[in-house]
Amino acid sequence: MMQSAGRTKYNSVGTLSEQPFAFENYYLLERRKYTLHPSGRLHGWLISIVVFTMVATMLLLVAMTGDEEISAVPSVHDASVGSMSTSDFPPGVILMISDGFGPASETFAHQFHNWRQGDTTKDVPLPLDDILVGHARTKSFSSLVTDSAAGATAFSCGLKTYNGAVGVDDKSRPCGTLLESAKVHRGMMTGLVVTSRITHATPASFSSHVTGRDDENAIAAQLIGDSPLGRVVDLMFGGGTCHFRPNTSSSADTPSCRSDSRDLFKEAQENHDWNVYLDRVAFDGLDANAKLPLMNLFAPSHLEYEIDRNSTTQPPLAEMAYKAVQILGTPERQAPNGFFLVIEGSRIDMAAHTNDPAAHVHDIWEYQETVKKMKGFVKTRPNTVLISISDHETGGLTLGRQVGSDYPEYKWNPSAIERVQKSAETLAAQWIHAVQQNVASESFLQKSIFKQGLGIDDATSDETAWFMEWRNDAPDSDDDVAYQLGDMVSRRALIGWTTHGHTAVDVNLYAYANEGPNIDELRGVIDNVDIAHFVSKYLNLDIQDITKRLNANKTFVEDVVASKRIHTPHGPYFH
Repeated sequence: MMQSAGRTKYNSVGTLSEQPFAFENYYLLERRKYTLHPSGRLHGWLISIVVFTMVATMLLLVAMTGDEEISAVPSVHDASVGSMSTSDFPPGVILMISDGFGPASETFAHQFHNWRQGDTTKDVPLPLDDILVGHARTKSFSSLVTDSAAGATAFSCGLKTYNGAVGVDDKSRPCGTLLESAKVHRGMMTGLVVTSRITHATPASFSSHVTGRDDENAIAAQLIGDSPLGRVVDLMFGGGTCHFRPNTSSSADTPSCRSDSRDLFKEAQENHDWNVYLDRVAFDGLDANAKLPLMNLFAPSHLEYEIDRNSTTQPPLAEMAYKAVQILGTPERQAPNGFFLVIEGSRIDMAAHTNDPAAHVHDIWEYQETVKKMKGFVKTRPNTVLISISDHETGGLTLGRQVGSDYPEYKWNPSAIERVQKSAETLAAQWIHAVQQNVASESFLQKSIFKQGLGIDDATSDETAWFMEWRNDAPDSDDDVAYQLGDMVSRRALIGWTTHGHTAVDVNLYAYANEGPNIDELRGVIDNVDIAHFVSKYLNLDIQDITKRLNANKTFVEDVVASKRIHTPHGPYFH
C-alpha cells in the first residue's frame, strides 16, 4: 500500500510471535483452614453457628454492593467464566489516574456529597475512602512542581524526567513503558480510557515517545502503531479526533489539527487493523465480544465536563471504563495473559486550572462512580489489582476563604456550588459568542450567564462592570472570562485557590485487590516512580528491554529527539 507523504516507516521488532514466553504463575494468598471436630451436641451447635454466620455475611456483602451494574459482572463461579478456579485467573492491573486531584479536592467532594445527603454531621463514605493506603511525592526531574507529562512518565517508565516530556528520559531518549512491555513481553490486552484527547499527556505517556507533549500529531501516529514496536494498544476510548484527521478536513463537525494530509483513521484501519468508531451509537452497540483493536473517540478535542455532558453523544467515564474491563477482562479472551488498563479522570485537572469549583467537583464525583464500578469488578476477579493515584494537585484549592478585611467565619458554602448548572468554560464560550454576535447585553449577562448558568442573582455592580468592560476592550485572552466566572462562584462558596497551575502537594494513593498482588508494598509514603516498579514486579515486565529496543532504532530516536516542542491549536494549554 502507498504511504502518505512524509511518513516514516519503522520495522516492527520483537513481536509476540518472535518472543515466546512462559506465563508467570502468581501465588495466591494462603487461607487458613478450620476443622470442626465431632463432640456430640456441641458439634451440632457449632455447625449451626457457622452456617448462620456464613448466611449473614453473604447477605451483608450483597447489601454493601448495592450496584446493579456491578452485579452484572460474572463472578468466579458463574457459568460465563466456565470452570475457572481462582488460580486460573490471569493477572490484571487497572491503573486509575485522577489528574489534578489533591487531598483538599477529596475533602471538597466528600463534604459536598455529605451536605447533599442532608446532614453534614454524618460521614457517608465515598468509594475511594476505604482503599486509602498512603500518599505519593510528585516532583519531576526538572522541578518540584511537576506537569502531567512528567508525572505520567514516572508512572509509565518508572523514572524522573523533565516537565513536558512524554515517554522519554531526562536526556530526551525513549523509555520503555509498562503498557508496551505488557503487550510485547506478556501478550496482555491493553487499553486507554480518558476524558481528554487520547493524545493528551497522560495517555500518551504510556504508549508514545516525544520530547514535547504538545506534538500530539506525532503522538496520534504512534498510538495507532507507527513505532518500532508496532501496535501496542488494543482499546482506546476518549476524545481527540482532530489529531487523526487530514488537514483537508475542515468542517465544523470534523475539524483537523494536523498540518499534513495524513488520514490516521484510514491508516489505522488499513495498516494496523483498527476498528474505528466515532459516536455514541456505535459505543452503545459494543459488547464483551467486540473485535479488537478498537477505538471509539467522541469529540474533536476533550470530552465535555460532566456538568455539561450531553448523554446522547458522550458516555460518562464510569460507563467507558466498565465497558473497557468487560472487553479486555473477559477470561476467555485474555487467558492466560491478562490485561493492563489505564483510566484517567482527565478533566478534574482542567476544571481546577480554571478555578471552577462546580465543574471540578462534578468530575470528581464521576471519577468516584468509576472507582465504585472498578472495585466491583476487581471483587470478582482474583489476581487483579486496582490502583488510583493523581499525577499532581492543581489549583491550590482551599475550603475556607477570607474575602474581605474582616476576620473570616469558619465555614464554606456548598449551596453556592449546588446552584451552578454549567461549567465556567461553557458559560464563557456563550458570553464570547454573544459578544461576537453583538448581542452581549447586560440583561443577557444577568439572565443567561449569571442566573441560569451560575445560579447567581446577586451579582455586584463591579462584577457586572468587569464583563461589560471586557466586551468593549476587544481582549486578547478568552481565558479571563472563565476565570472570572469561576471566581464569582468560589467567592460565594468561600473556596480559595492559589494558582491556575499545579502545586507540589503530595497526593493520596489508593489500592485494592481481591487476591494475588501484595498491596502492602504500596502503603505509607512512596514516590510516584514506585507505582511503575510495583506494577512491573507484579506483572513480571521488562521495561528496560523495551527501552533498548526503542533506542536501537536510530531513525525512530532521531525523530523523537527532533519532535517539536510546539503548542497545538487548542486554546488554553492545560498541563
